[in-house]
Amino acid sequence: MSGEGMAPFKGWALILGASSGFGEACALELAGAGLDILGVHLDRRATLPNAERIQADIRAKGRKAVFFNVNAADADRRKEVLDAAEKEVAASGDGSFVRVLLHSLAFGTLKPFFAEKPDDELRKEQMDMTLDVMAHSLVYWAQEAVRRNLLQNGSRIYAMTSAGSSRIWKAYGAVSAAKAALESHIRQIAFELSPRGISANAIRAGVTDTPALRKIPGHEGMLEAMKRANPGGRITTPQDIARALVSLAQPGTGWLTGNVIGVDGGEILA
Repeated sequence: MSGEGMAPFKGWALILGASSGFGEACALELAGAGLDILGVHLDRRATLPNAERIQADIRAKGRKAVFFNVNAADADRRKEVLDAAEKEVAASGDGSFVRVLLHSLAFGTLKPFFAEKPDDELRKEQMDMTLDVMAHSLVYWAQEAVRRNLLQNGSRIYAMTSAGSSRIWKAYGAVSAAKAALESHIRQIAFELSPRGISANAIRAGVTDTPALRKIPGHEGMLEAMKRANPGGRITTPQDIARALVSLAQPGTGWLTGNVIGVDGGEILA
């Protein structure tokens, strides 16, 4: 049973990137631990059934699932989502607020900085988009959620990062920069929100077979290499991250803030 042996949660989780990978696993695990889920995702017709399945699974756990199929980096859509979120949270009628805000957006451009043909190189608008979606959007969501009092004393903010913030992979430059910026944003958020009793941490996942990873050139070799190198004898799974997040969000851990927390089975040691 999800959350077994842990204190029950009460309130909501707002998950950015809720329809696959880490966001999906965390939505289901947090729902199992007692939180209702506000999910933001961007899916077209082909992948929309997966988002619908996740919502059904959340409801099967006895929790509310309110999902929004929008671009999380769009300021107007962000306002619409948070307008609706305010109403949903207020309708709970029990003083609930957003206990967990998880940033798990993985949409960026995978191109080298230098190539034989200029058209094959990373362009400014692609760099800007990658950092905006995968890093800067966290700041804007957190700012607005704090202003609306959705995030309160006891709330936790988490952002999914990776070893790519400091390691090099082919065509990964823009995403690597975004991960480094995301970790920096987490530190600043933790510093500024600590007086309000709101903590913020980055979760550095090990190499995990997710839809986002499969878009990286050479990902097959990366998965095999990390499986061989990991002391645990396997790669990280989304469920590893989800279980760790539920543990990290337990009451009494609010003093843990401003960190990059590795959840990788010791992969970083290899």
